[in-house]
Amino acid sequence: MMKSLWNDEAGVILSAELVLIGTILVLGMIVGLVELQCSVVAELSDLSSAFGNLSQSYQISGFASSKGNNQFKARTFGASYTDQADTCDCDANMSIVCTDPGEVRK
Repeated sequence: MMKSLWNDEAGVILSAELVLIGTILVLGMIVGLVELQCSVVAELSDLSSAFGNLSQSYQISGFASSKGNNQFKARTFGASYTDQADTCDCDANMSIVCTDPGEVRK
Protein backbone atom coordinates (compact mmCIF):
# COMPACT_ATOMS: atom_id res chain seq x y z
CA MET A 1 0.00 0.00 0.00
CA MET A 2 2.81 2.41 0.83
CA LYS A 3 4.55 1.66 -2.45
CA SER A 4 1.39 2.35 -4.46
CA LEU A 5 0.90 5.64 -2.55
CA TRP A 6 4.53 6.60 -3.24
CA ASN A 7 4.23 5.86 -6.98
CA ASP A 8 0.82 7.55 -7.41
CA GLU A 9 1.21 10.73 -9.49
CA ALA A 10 -2.37 11.95 -9.34
CA GLY A 11 -2.57 15.46 -7.90
CA VAL A 12 1.17 16.12 -8.04
CA ILE A 13 2.15 19.78 -8.42
CA LEU A 14 4.83 20.19 -11.03
CA SER A 15 7.87 22.35 -10.44
CA ALA A 16 6.79 24.84 -13.12
CA GLU A 17 3.53 25.38 -11.26
CA LEU A 18 5.44 25.89 -8.02
CA VAL A 19 7.67 28.48 -9.70
CA LEU A 20 4.62 30.30 -11.06
CA ILE A 21 2.86 30.31 -7.69
CA GLY A 22 6.06 31.41 -5.93
CA THR A 23 6.57 34.25 -8.42
CA ILE A 24 3.02 35.50 -7.94
CA LEU A 25 3.41 35.37 -4.16
CA VAL A 26 6.74 37.22 -4.22
CA LEU A 27 5.40 39.95 -6.52
CA GLY A 28 2.35 40.38 -4.29
CA MET A 29 4.57 40.58 -1.21
CA ILE A 30 6.80 43.22 -2.85
CA VAL A 31 3.78 45.38 -3.71
CA GLY A 32 2.44 45.01 -0.17
CA LEU A 33 5.79 45.95 1.39
CA VAL A 34 6.10 49.01 -0.87
CA GLU A 35 2.65 50.18 0.25
CA LEU A 36 3.58 49.54 3.86
CA GLN A 37 6.78 51.58 3.45
CA CYS A 38 4.81 54.39 1.81
CA SER A 39 2.31 54.46 4.68
CA VAL A 40 5.04 54.49 7.33
CA VAL A 41 6.85 57.36 5.57
CA ALA A 42 3.60 59.34 5.31
CA GLU A 43 2.81 58.85 9.02
CA LEU A 44 6.34 59.81 10.07
CA SER A 45 6.08 62.90 7.86
CA ASP A 46 2.83 63.85 9.61
CA LEU A 47 4.46 63.30 13.00
CA SER A 48 7.48 65.45 12.10
CA SER A 49 5.15 68.19 10.83
CA ALA A 50 3.26 68.09 14.11
CA PHE A 51 6.50 68.43 16.08
CA GLY A 52 7.69 71.24 13.81
CA ASN A 53 4.44 73.18 14.21
CA LEU A 54 4.56 73.16 18.00
CA SER A 55 5.15 76.68 19.25
CA GLN A 56 7.54 76.86 22.17
CA SER A 57 6.88 80.53 22.79
CA TYR A 58 5.94 81.62 26.28
CA GLN A 59 5.39 84.79 28.27
CA ILE A 60 5.34 85.20 32.04
CA SER A 61 4.26 88.48 33.55
CA GLY A 62 6.04 89.86 36.59
CA PHE A 63 4.45 90.96 39.81
CA ALA A 64 5.34 93.23 42.70
CA SER A 65 4.23 93.77 46.28
CA SER A 66 4.67 97.31 47.53
CA LYS A 67 5.04 98.61 51.08
CA GLY A 68 4.12 102.13 50.15
CA ASN A 69 6.27 105.23 49.50
CA ASN A 70 7.42 103.61 46.23
CA GLN A 71 9.17 100.78 48.11
CA PHE A 72 8.69 97.13 47.27
CA LYS A 73 8.51 94.12 49.58
CA ALA A 74 9.10 91.73 46.72
CA ARG A 75 9.30 92.05 42.99
CA THR A 76 9.81 89.66 40.09
CA PHE A 77 10.30 90.61 36.49
CA GLY A 78 8.54 88.88 33.65
CA ALA A 79 10.16 86.78 30.96
CA SER A 80 9.27 85.86 27.43
CA TYR A 81 10.60 83.77 24.59
CA THR A 82 9.46 83.81 20.99
CA ASP A 83 10.01 80.69 18.92
CA GLN A 84 11.17 81.65 15.44
CA ALA A 85 10.34 79.37 12.50
CA ASP A 86 13.18 77.02 11.62
CA THR A 87 14.08 75.62 8.24
CA CYS A 88 12.52 72.24 9.01
CA ASP A 89 9.22 73.55 10.39
CA CYS A 90 7.32 73.25 7.12
CA ASP A 91 6.58 70.45 4.68
CA ALA A 92 7.90 72.38 1.67
CA ASN A 93 11.44 71.07 2.05
CA MET A 94 10.50 67.42 2.63
CA SER A 95 10.66 65.03 -0.30
CA ILE A 96 8.05 62.31 -0.08
CA VAL A 97 8.51 59.38 -2.43
CA CYS A 98 4.86 58.34 -2.21
CA THR A 99 2.19 59.88 -4.39
CA ASP A 100 -0.48 59.85 -1.71
CA PRO A 101 -3.00 62.63 -2.54
CA GLY A 102 -3.05 63.74 1.10
CA GLU A 103 0.69 64.31 1.05
CA VAL A 104 0.81 65.96 -2.38
CA ARG A 105 -1.86 68.48 -1.37
CA LYS A 106 0.32 69.89 1.42
